Amino acid sequence: MKIVVIPSGFKECLDACEVAAAMERGAKAFDPSIDMEVIPMIDGGEGFAKRITEVKGGKIFNHKATGPLGQTVTSHFGMYREDGKVFAVIEMAAVAGLSLVPPTSRNPLLTTTKGVGELMIEAINQGATDVLIGCGDSGTSDGGAGMGQALGVKFYDKDERLLNIQGAKDLMRVAKIDVSETDPRLEHVNINVACNWTNVLCGEKGVARVFGPQKGASPKHVEELSDALEHLASLIQHTKGINVRSTPGGGASGGLGAGLVAFAGAKLHSRFDIIKKYINIEKAISTADVILTAEGSLDFQTPNGKIPAEVARIAKKYQVPVIALTGTIGKGAKQNYTIGIDAYFSIIQKPISLEHAIQKAPEWIAESTEMVLRQVSIGLNIAKNKRKAPYHENAYRKT
Repeated sequence: MKIVVIPSGFKECLDACEVAAAMERGAKAFDPSIDMEVIPMIDGGEGFAKRITEVKGGKIFNHKATGPLGQTVTSHFGMYREDGKVFAVIEMAAVAGLSLVPPTSRNPLLTTTKGVGELMIEAINQGATDVLIGCGDSGTSDGGAGMGQALGVKFYDKDERLLNIQGAKDLMRVAKIDVSETDPRLEHVNINVACNWTNVLCGEKGVARVFGPQKGASPKHVEELSDALEHLASLIQHTKGINVRSTPGGGASGGLGAGLVAFAGAKLHSRFDIIKKYINIEKAISTADVILTAEGSLDFQTPNGKIPAEVARIAKKYQVPVIALTGTIGKGAKQNYTIGIDAYFSIIQKPISLEHAIQKAPEWIAESTEMVLRQVSIGLNIAKNKRKAPYHENAYRKT
């Protein structure tokens, strides 16, 4: 039996490599000689920059930048050389992620993506000709306005006063956007963005309504946020002639996708499509007997481009069963059966606080992996014994 392990990270708990290591320990506890291939997978969120840079043999650079609450944080980005080009890999979660916003301070009206722009400028300062940005696990919803400011974009109120955009709460005050002082070097840098292709900026399925509550928005804040992003979209259309309201991926990371298009000339890509160019999982999947994947929460949103779902879609082509481990089984989790996940299990073993669950996660992931493989082994043995059992004509005849 060949096992292929392709996990995502558990948001605000473990990155993909840490989850993979725990699953590997569990598999070896079941059978130290098990035939196993382990491929930590990232979706643009936490761990994105380090994983891609590792694959490409590059180097990680630390850099102090503005965090989501305006605080200074030590962030990082990766760099590598290929085909005469200098690539930078930036992970927005490392400078504007939800993990950098304490639970008691979560209000997406008050967070900024300014640090993302600062990392972009530093990467260009260090010679980057191409920039790959991962959008995921964000703690912001400013439509990329903060990032734009770091690139040189100016925002003015109705009285022509320069504004300092510190979050979506300031967007309704903006009457004019001036892009004339945007860093001119951006015109010569290729910027590609890995994002959730299903996220859009505005409307009933816009990022404010879909993800605002996850970032701490109250119902009232959701409406304010939705209005602010619609206002920003109108200003962008007036200034740049670009309608970003329903651009696929434009709502990624609280609208950072739209901001990157408008203020940096970036190209948005389905995160899984672009990441597959760096981490090839299809060959491994095609040779597996069973796939184990993992995600922090499995729910109705998982089929919309999240790693377990994308792994399952590939596995279906090769008729390979997929089992998912998760921390939380959320609303609509059964929808995942329709896209190729054959079974899923929570690692949670008993009622426990979130803080203690995070501490126990590596241990529970390992134990859950071992438990699942023992169940798979039982199933295989049953099937094997049935094939071996002699056939008796009257064995199943009604009496």
